[in-house]
Amino acid sequence: MENRDRLLEVKDLHVSFDTYAGEVKAVRGVDFHVDKGETLAIVGESGCGKSVTAQSIMKLIPMPPGRIKKGSIIFDGKDLVKFTDKQMESVRGREISMIFQDPMTSLNPTMKIGKQIMEGLIKHQNMTKKEAKERAIEMIKLVGIPNPAKRVEQYPHEFSGGMRQRAMIAIALACNPKLLIADEPTTALDVTIQAQILDLMKELQNRLNTSIIMITHDLGVVANIAHRIVVMYAGKIIESGTSDDIFFNPQHPYTWGLLQSVPRLDAANKEKLVPILGQPPDLFKPPVGCPFAARCDYAMPVCKEYYPEKTQISEKHHVHCWLQHEMAPKVKNPIVEGRR
Repeated sequence: MENRDRLLEVKDLHVSFDTYAGEVKAVRGVDFHVDKGETLAIVGESGCGKSVTAQSIMKLIPMPPGRIKKGSIIFDGKDLVKFTDKQMESVRGREISMIFQDPMTSLNPTMKIGKQIMEGLIKHQNMTKKEAKERAIEMIKLVGIPNPAKRVEQYPHEFSGGMRQRAMIAIALACNPKLLIADEPTTALDVTIQAQILDLMKELQNRLNTSIIMITHDLGVVANIAHRIVVMYAGKIIESGTSDDIFFNPQHPYTWGLLQSVPRLDAANKEKLVPILGQPPDLFKPPVGCPFAARCDYAMPVCKEYYPEKTQISEKHHVHCWLQHEMAPKVKNPIVEGRR
């Protein structure tokens, strides 16, 4: 039965890059969905496949060397994998928008901010220049930039870092897209501005009912904004659940490691942060077993030989880990234990 609330469904997505040294298997069988008006966070360290997954949805990965080997990306009932470049042009900006990591490299330094907002409106909404300019002023005001009538006439270098990120959000939301993909939107910003940008995205989502995919390496960033979280490692989703599942009852040792490396204000005893030692595996030749086995304190011989099956913890919470097997030794969950 079709789920009417489902906006995006990614099924068994495999993305590779062909290089002179061989095939890099960047995304290896990813499955997730996003419902209307929902925020999904994709979390993991650099190189785990988060951004490649997001760019595959927008079909922004260069082909070649990149290619979607297998899988489907069903957006609003249509499979984007089968779309031509021409068809994707009508989707990008109008139905799906993206906020990139560094606004200074994403904004055109030679164009006024107002003109950059107006571009999409003229192309997708068939507005006149006058209508588009009025809407651009409206959008600049909506994202909290003061003096919008003056700001539309300014260039990116005249904006601070936080204001540039707000301008990027204004461009992304100008055509009221159904889905907004935010790729590490707060990485280059200081903590105060980070909080303001996240609050702004939350407020705009409530107002416009936009679905959001938030990509980040920092679980602390998504604590207040995400409804559900998927944890990626070495091109695979290793754990997925609601925010409460991931923060209060995580089941994968990698998720434990991510949480233990985030500072907590509520901790009674100010313990040192625990880093995850070692390096992610080489995706030229991914391991056959659990990709985290080489860095895991709880790894067993089976972890290196076979990839763990999916274990359903609750309705929305699942994990791929051999510790869930009935024959596995009982291990104390450091996150649950640490809160007692």
